[in-house]
Amino acid sequence: MGLLAATAVTASAATTVDSFGSGADSFNVSFVDIGNAGNGKDLGAGGGTYSSPFGGVAYSYRMGMTEVPQTWIDKATNLGLTNMPTGAWTGLQPAAKITWFQAAAFVNWLNTSTGHQAAYNLNAAATALTLWSSAQAWQAGGQNLYRNKDAYYFLPSEDEWYKAAYHKNDGLTANYWDYPTGSNSVPGLTLGGTSIGTAVYDVAGSTPAAVNNAGGLGAYGTMGQGGNVSEWQESAMDAPNSSSSQLRAFRGGWWQTNASFLSPPSRGGSPPTGSTNYIGLRVAAVTAETPEPVSGTLFGLGALLLAALRRRM
Repeated sequence: MGLLAATAVTASAATTVDSFGSGADSFNVSFVDIGNAGNGKDLGAGGGTYSSPFGGVAYSYRMGMTEVPQTWIDKATNLGLTNMPTGAWTGLQPAAKITWFQAAAFVNWLNTSTGHQAAYNLNAAATALTLWSSAQAWQAGGQNLYRNKDAYYFLPSEDEWYKAAYHKNDGLTANYWDYPTGSNSVPGLTLGGTSIGTAVYDVAGSTPAAVNNAGGLGAYGTMGQGGNVSEWQESAMDAPNSSSSQLRAFRGGWWQTNASFLSPPSRGGSPPTGSTNYIGLRVAAVTAETPEPVSGTLFGLGALLLAALRRRM
């Protein structure tokens, strides 16, 4: 994807880059490590205004540094992925106008195209989901009948997404920021850029920015978890994941919403068949060091200025 301009963050983000596709249809996904396995949920510690009963994750994992851009969907489609939308936006702008089922199908393609187990038991048209059996289902942190236990890539659960966005990355704590820019201060506005403490929001009449130009990084090194587009959560709006037709949660606000939509209490729900130009997706994965998704290694991050991250996406 070219140069990802850097920002200063409160963490030296450990990144890994996973490759997909081939030839002109190849692309790389940059992931940041989300460690501090066993941290507490957000019950209001951390000095901010907000709290929300999410964010505790028992294991380490990786989170996509950026939202998924439309170009990744296009390249996967060129290589055989079917039933994908043309999208609301183009190129490096975020993939949107995509149903939860279609987002799950893209994640399945990431798995199967690299020799891994599909995360979701979808029908061929990517319009319905069959729950995994308990023996097949993900058990780390509690039973999850949506996700296969051997999945390598997956849509982030609400706890996984929330932790990457708001946790202070300060060990096994319940300390959280109010915004996914690693701060309790309202983010500065940007139409596109990577300055510290900024996000793409409150810009009615505009369009989302390129996913690698969507504001400053958060405490773990993710970009754009606040603003730009909202992101599908793997999780049902009303846990647990016990019915394939339940509303799916989405979080993060989008380029037209105000700052309150970027804060921890803000969440929405939509049928998994629904799509809109302001909901996209982000990919998560098991830790690169861990062959099984039920375990992980802690990774603490220290304060450092990121000079530049050159990642071809």
